[in-house]
Amino acid sequence: MRDETLFAIGIPGHGEPITAELGGSKAALLARMSQLGLNVPPAFVLPTTLCARVNAGDASARDEVVHGLKAGIAMLEQATGRRFGDSRAPLLVSVRSGAEKSMPGMLSTILDVGMNSATVRGLIGLTGNPRLAWDCYRRFVQMYAEVVGNIAPAAFDAALAELMRGENVAAQNELDSEAMERLTQAFRAIASGNAESAIPEQPMDQLLAATCAVYRSWESPRAREYRRLNRLEGMIGTAVTIQAMVFGNTGSGSGAGVAFTRNPATGDRELYVDFLSDAQGEDVVSGRRMTAGLGFLSARLPAPANALSEGAARLEREFRDAQDIEFTIEDGKLFFLQTRNAKRSPRAALRILVDLVHDGILDRRTAAERAAHIDIEAARLTRFAADAPTIAKAIPAAPGVATGRATFDSARAVALAADGQPAILIRHDTSTEDIAGFGAAAGILTAIGGRTAHAAVVARQLGKVCLVGCRDLAIDVERRTARLGDHTISEGDWLSLDGDGGGISLGRREIVSELPAAELAEIAAWRRAPESAIA
Repeated sequence: MRDETLFAIGIPGHGEPITAELGGSKAALLARMSQLGLNVPPAFVLPTTLCARVNAGDASARDEVVHGLKAGIAMLEQATGRRFGDSRAPLLVSVRSGAEKSMPGMLSTILDVGMNSATVRGLIGLTGNPRLAWDCYRRFVQMYAEVVGNIAPAAFDAALAELMRGENVAAQNELDSEAMERLTQAFRAIASGNAESAIPEQPMDQLLAATCAVYRSWESPRAREYRRLNRLEGMIGTAVTIQAMVFGNTGSGSGAGVAFTRNPATGDRELYVDFLSDAQGEDVVSGRRMTAGLGFLSARLPAPANALSEGAARLEREFRDAQDIEFTIEDGKLFFLQTRNAKRSPRAALRILVDLVHDGILDRRTAAERAAHIDIEAARLTRFAADAPTIAKAIPAAPGVATGRATFDSARAVALAADGQPAILIRHDTSTEDIAGFGAAAGILTAIGGRTAHAAVVARQLGKVCLVGCRDLAIDVERRTARLGDHTISEGDWLSLDGDGGGISLGRREIVSELPAAELAEIAAWRRAPESAIA
């Protein structure tokens, strides 16, 4: 690999400019955050231009990847004082995707790369925290097996559930280090059952396989469907960012989260946070676990919560738009892992645009130009024409109201839409594998997950009503039924969702809508007087 196509972030002596086209928007914005003085773990980036060549099996491209990984790891070792594969002070890395334009949750990520039988002992010695080391190891095994070996997560979920039952605990973070060690061995046994997913012992072999798998994820069905739905076919591929790991799973003083500088569902001025204590980032954005909000974070870890608020405000002013921020807190220290312009509902887009002008962040001319790209019809304020009894409640993740026929899989939602019938897609969690169903359904309802899970973000962007974390929902996939409180819902039954209040009701309901008159009047005024300075 030519040196000019290996980009560095936060590494002294390496400050090459990173463009979104070559390095991906994620890496370009990471570099900007580092330059702003925010705490960003060091990283290096392999470019988008390698993606198609690697996926086509080009041997010279693979050689360039190998060369780039060796050079990049050497830079990270120098920056961190740790060594990749070392048994005393091991360096672990994350391997992340990053296209020119954001594709939340559609491409692959593998965390904790570098874990093996030697480095797990080294991490224990380095941190004095055996639970952390075994938790990182079992996470790595699962993510590697799923992404590289294409093993479905069900086998790992079943092994975890069985161990939790045996240990009589309600949550995985209640498992002690000895239980985590046993869980890791169980996960390794699952992975070794498939030749593709067997875990290499050599960290550089792990890293090469992970990097190629992230490049391959560009061609996955969900990524292709996302690009089609969002008219992003012109991009050339994903970059791969390799970043030094920071650990949100070290205990109660740590955690991971996602923060929006404005409410992405309604546009309200508020720091909108989903946070998990003692967790890594994938726990939050996967939608598999229930999250807590800003109040919990501020009460538990006030100093990093304040630093997050200050950093979020700074990023919004720097990029002149609402931001979606991923962060990790390790033993009370805040790290910024990503920022991007926030995906938002069309309704929120109008509200945010008006408030950015009022807050002195945008001028009227720029705001008027951005308004031209908002689907005004999709921004309609919708409500049910009449009240109806609520049979269950959930967490609103995307606003509006929807009514449709209940279905439990994406293919059926697509079929219903093709037949001109609205669908309510009911799932256990918000998986990005359901992107086709999201595009077809009128609304989405899940049993678990948070407001900032990748799939909830996509639902908002598509303008779909989305409710998550319904504690009263239990799905029977085989019978194609669900229990909602005291009621049984079967495939094809009519169901209605209130994406503003979180209520769920039976039957088909009439929907009325109106345009957001106040925001539209203000936008019309900008167009009449675009030369006005900051409002």
